[in-house]
Amino acid sequence: MISGASSDRRVHVRAPGKINVFFEVGDVQPDGYHDVASLYQAVSLYEDLWASLDEVDAIAVTGDVDVSGVPLDASNLALRAARLVARRLGYDGGIRLDIRKGVPVAGGMGGGSADAAAALVAVNDLLDGHLSTADLQELGAGLGADVPFAVLGGTAVGTGRGDELATALVRGRFDWVLVTDADGLSTPAVYAELDRLRGEVDIRPRAEAPAVDPAVLQALRAGEASALGTVIRNDLQHAALSLRPSLQSVLDEQHQSGVLAGIVSGSGPTIALLAEGPGDAERTVARLADSGLTAYAAHGPVPGARVISH
Repeated sequence: MISGASSDRRVHVRAPGKINVFFEVGDVQPDGYHDVASLYQAVSLYEDLWASLDEVDAIAVTGDVDVSGVPLDASNLALRAARLVARRLGYDGGIRLDIRKGVPVAGGMGGGSADAAAALVAVNDLLDGHLSTADLQELGAGLGADVPFAVLGGTAVGTGRGDELATALVRGRFDWVLVTDADGLSTPAVYAELDRLRGEVDIRPRAEAPAVDPAVLQALRAGEASALGTVIRNDLQHAALSLRPSLQSVLDEQHQSGVLAGIVSGSGPTIALLAEGPGDAERTVARLADSGLTAYAAHGPVPGARVISH
């Protein structure tokens, strides 16, 4: 047992899901990955995680969303994150994680990354570690490009593989409607489809390194949802729609229903609709429910992974 760590402590951490307000994808690199430029925004759909010490590693997952596809073994991203921190702090005992998910699984909203970020923060606190936010982001980068942002939260530009972060200035709040799909999309499959499409049609990436459109940053700094709606973009959207054509009808219908803009979030299949305000978002959710679709109202930016109680 590490000095100061108590076997009866239970740390509760909450971490947000994210949307990609802007996502530009460069060409495939020799290592098989793509350089990207992403504008992340953390939104008010959350993962809640409780960490405690145990004799062996264990994990339990429940949630307000379908959790049947979440692994419950050592491959789980949150357990891997917990072990990373434990090793860094010299603890070789077991850790129990209890997760309640509120972010759609395999929906392009970074729910698994939020779990990992929550585990990093929780185990650091549980073991009375003194790892900084930067330390935790560095550990998280080895687990996935979205993990460092889930630790940071707010709004940020991500470059490289998306894990090199710079905080973006934002005024006020932005309201979103997130339309989910029961069947997830594989991120590697979406990237592979993008590469295939780029080989067949004229959607080649720019020769220079990917970059976030300055107009996006300007709209965020001004707090102008209407201006943001004219410049949001996702290079993965074409590929996601190719793999899941039914998503196009949701985008088409919502363009006619009063929302400012719609976009596939990340690798999909979640669609993010930008609303003028919270009332418009709630009305849109109600309309979508009447059509048999599952949707959530959320707003951003919100903080990254943080301790709620311990």
